[in-house]
Amino acid sequence: MKPLSTTVQSVPPSPTTMMMQRGRELRMAGKDVVNLAGGEPDFDTPRHIVEAGVRAIEAGDTHYPPAFGTPALLDAIVNKLKRENNVHHITPAQIMVTPGAKWALFAALAALLEPGDDVMILDPSWVSYAPMILLHRGNPVRVPLSGADHFRVTADLLEQYVTPRTKALMVNSPNNPTGRVLTRAEIDAIVYVAQQHDLYVISDEIYEHIIYDDHVHYSLAAEPGMAERTIIVNGFSKAYAMTGWRLGWLAGPEPIVKLARVYQTHSAQSAASFTMAAGVAALNGPQECVKEMVAVYDQRRRMVLDAFEEIPGIECPPVEGAFYVFPRFTQTRKSSLEITQALIDEALVVGTPGSAFGPAGEGHVRFSIAERTQDLEKMLERMAKVVPTL
Repeated sequence: MKPLSTTVQSVPPSPTTMMMQRGRELRMAGKDVVNLAGGEPDFDTPRHIVEAGVRAIEAGDTHYPPAFGTPALLDAIVNKLKRENNVHHITPAQIMVTPGAKWALFAALAALLEPGDDVMILDPSWVSYAPMILLHRGNPVRVPLSGADHFRVTADLLEQYVTPRTKALMVNSPNNPTGRVLTRAEIDAIVYVAQQHDLYVISDEIYEHIIYDDHVHYSLAAEPGMAERTIIVNGFSKAYAMTGWRLGWLAGPEPIVKLARVYQTHSAQSAASFTMAAGVAALNGPQECVKEMVAVYDQRRRMVLDAFEEIPGIECPPVEGAFYVFPRFTQTRKSSLEITQALIDEALVVGTPGSAFGPAGEGHVRFSIAERTQDLEKMLERMAKVVPTL
């Protein structure tokens, strides 16, 4: 037989998906497992959003929709950007609705990259960024952020990793896995480097509403001089607990969006018709449901961080946004993969090894706090017994 794709063979499976599946298998085997490897809200989709989707189905809205989004949803996104992000330059022609925000990232990279282009990613970073770049025959260039420096981004650090082939920088704030929210100074640093070196910026803002204390989310597209070089990627999965609806979007310069639209028509085609009606209800409807979910995440965040302070062998950076904790295990020589395996074997607690997010994540394990409070309490009780023995 002729050989298969070496490009796809070069990309490993998603570590988070693999660990989530391991947790499911243990549960199916009758084990009392606490599975914190994923990133899915444990809330149901708010009722008014569900009802909008059901109404669309019952009205016969089950055929091919406009490939890039219904007029109602495109208008809702335009208004959302103005209202929440201070982004006033986007028109419906500069938006593409997608089957999930992951596909929006994939399509944005397809529109930007030529084989051999370098794309900078801030390490630790979400597990799919580097594989997506590789699948488009680009080169992921990891910019290592130091946990000792609170994973801080500076212009000097970024410029060390710019090459003549660098085309884009991928940014995620609030961040998965670290929980960091970029400060005003860090936003300024990214803007400076992007403009100085003529880089595009893919701004993954999927966690923008899940933010704590006095931290502020800044949309890079709203910064002076960034409209023509910034692609915003966002969606409905995290803020509105709509992971299964598979609905996301990208917005940016019209030439880029035009190419992404061509890419989508020859691949995924579109998001599902009735999910677009649900998306309109999410953006235009009451937002109290989002605030209520974030308030619960905040309670869990405080509980977990307080408990970690009492467990010898764990240091956990502050969590400013998103719904993960990313503790570092300080009194063991085990790798993050070995730590994760030990927690599964000895505590029936499933996390994702920090190395899955890049070399800068080594020594850490990511746990989701978007799970039932009683499960988090069980995790903490078990880790208090096991971590000192690692």
